[in-house]
Amino acid sequence: MTTPRPSDVPLSLAQQLIRNHLVSGEMVAGTEIALRMDQALLQDVLGTLVMLELEAMGLDRVHTSPSVQYIDHGLIQADNLNAETYLFLKSACERFGIWYSGPGNGISHPVHMENFGLPGESIVGCDSHTTSAGSLGMLAIGAGGIEVAMAMAGEPLYLSMPRIWGIRLEGRLPDWVSAKDAVLELLRRHGVAGGKDTIIEYFGPGLANLSAMDRHVMANMGTEMGATATVFPSDDETRRFLAARGREADWKPLSAEPGCRYDIEETLDLSSLEPMIALPSSPDKVVPVREAAGEPLHQAYVGSSGNPGYRDFAVVAGIVKGRQVADGVSLDINPSSRQVLATLIRDGHLADLVACGGRLHQTGCNGCIGMGQAPAVGRNSLRTVPRNFPGRSGTREDSVFLCSPETAAASALAGVITDPRTLDMAYPRIEEPSQMVVNRDLFTPPLPLAEARLKPLQKTDNTPALPELSPLPDTLAVPVLLAAGDNVSTDDIMPAGQRVMPYWSSVYASAPFTFEALDSDYASRAEATREQGGHVIVAGHNYGQGSSRENAALVPRYLGLQVVVAKSFARIHWQNLICFGALPLSFIDEADAGRLEQGDCLAIHDLHAQLANGPELVAEIAGKGNVTLHHGLTSRQRELLAVGGVINHIKGGERSAAPSETGRFG
Repeated sequence: MTTPRPSDVPLSLAQQLIRNHLVSGEMVAGTEIALRMDQALLQDVLGTLVMLELEAMGLDRVHTSPSVQYIDHGLIQADNLNAETYLFLKSACERFGIWYSGPGNGISHPVHMENFGLPGESIVGCDSHTTSAGSLGMLAIGAGGIEVAMAMAGEPLYLSMPRIWGIRLEGRLPDWVSAKDAVLELLRRHGVAGGKDTIIEYFGPGLANLSAMDRHVMANMGTEMGATATVFPSDDETRRFLAARGREADWKPLSAEPGCRYDIEETLDLSSLEPMIALPSSPDKVVPVREAAGEPLHQAYVGSSGNPGYRDFAVVAGIVKGRQVADGVSLDINPSSRQVLATLIRDGHLADLVACGGRLHQTGCNGCIGMGQAPAVGRNSLRTVPRNFPGRSGTREDSVFLCSPETAAASALAGVITDPRTLDMAYPRIEEPSQMVVNRDLFTPPLPLAEARLKPLQKTDNTPALPELSPLPDTLAVPVLLAAGDNVSTDDIMPAGQRVMPYWSSVYASAPFTFEALDSDYASRAEATREQGGHVIVAGHNYGQGSSRENAALVPRYLGLQVVVAKSFARIHWQNLICFGALPLSFIDEADAGRLEQGDCLAIHDLHAQLANGPELVAEIAGKGNVTLHHGLTSRQRELLAVGGVINHIKGGERSAAPSETGRFG
């Protein structure tokens, strides 16, 4: 364990941001710290639970400013459910003092960057890709919705102090290579858990050759490496980005102090990179595109928070201009924000995208989260999205590759996966516009406090109150209901897509879908354990990777989940389990994982005394003997488990901060 840095030791930018927001704890890697959150970001399908949590806490007014609710995931209105969710969320924004960004404004991450992001501030969001705001020099952290609700209620965000991973960028990206290829190369090197418990901080001369939106691409996908956050300096590129949106006054310079040291250091030479592609079905199965070239293609998808910039669409328009998409290939264009779409229209790029045979979809997350554009079974889909977990596209047996816009466009023209360097044309270098099309009248600001107090929540049968969660008992003797392998994602636990996501606002309606891809009978068996003391889940490494969706912890907890025993956990999901009163435990000796199987009974006696006595506890596997497990809980986390989770805990607590009368618009 490292020791605190003396006050005269130069700090990295990430350390400066943490120091400036530190409420308690010390900047010692691995110890718990508490951070003040300036801003909050909500997206619709998880924002519903956040609003219900704010109601359950009895909150009068949010403390983070600005707090912004985006409608970007649940855009397909196949029935009444999504439309009614919009009404509920707008009423909750009116009630609690939150900005509202309605359907059509775009994906939360780039839209927040365009309109609200401020260098030097902190932001927490109920979406794992909230890290994207680190591209503006923000301390941007994704968390479970319950932790976001706590921050909005004036509580600090608790996390383990990360190590700072400095990545020095050198050189310039070659033609036909973009920021997506750079972050895919890092995933190739380090895998989906390589950045766990770190903040990635980029520095070095190569930064001068990356725009603010190039940095967004890399900050967005730092999440796929498990990083807590990604931080870029605020420099001339940041200033240029804000100035193009009429916000130059919000800029300020931020950078690492000269001579600072990083816990981990690495160099990435941008000039040495080539087009890269992640094979199905994990973001770290990365190879050069040339190794996958020639594979048949069914779909090429451009957009998402993974490639949301003006350049990302304009470069595709430049590649396809005067050409036609190959027969049988669907080129799906998913604009990221109304601002980007309006500017593409102004500059003539949208006409080229449509004329080549591209299919234009509404601004939003869309197919990235399985809301439309689902591919045919077994047919290859190239996507500029950040994740390709099995079934996330909306097709259970999908075959999704991750790639850059250049690779997607070249492949769409050829009809097979194609290295874009082989195209017989000059590379269309795109300059970011000096002036974007800006219209901020489409955002609804918070109401004055006195008026907001009179606003009721427009609830429906699909927005019921949250279930009451009981404290973790002192004696457990419960069955292992499910045994899973490595890299179980929150998509595996709580599916996305149009079939399930409209029900996410209801714990009860979404419960039957839990773990259906891994074990279709889990939900019914789990329901049967609720009255008999609950159950245990056993898993491998990196359990709960991917999305921050808290319902992947809350819904199994409602179904009786008491304990998860895994080889290791993804950060956000580990915290979500604790917040809802489920105990995460890790194998000390991985060989013990083979002893605990589905159908076994796990017993833990004197649970709370064991938790208080140290980071390890002893459990008994019926008929197989004892096993020693690690918990690593702080005293604060043990208190949460003792009362049944965060909501029960915060109802009885005091809040010191005063709520703001109105939010702030960037």
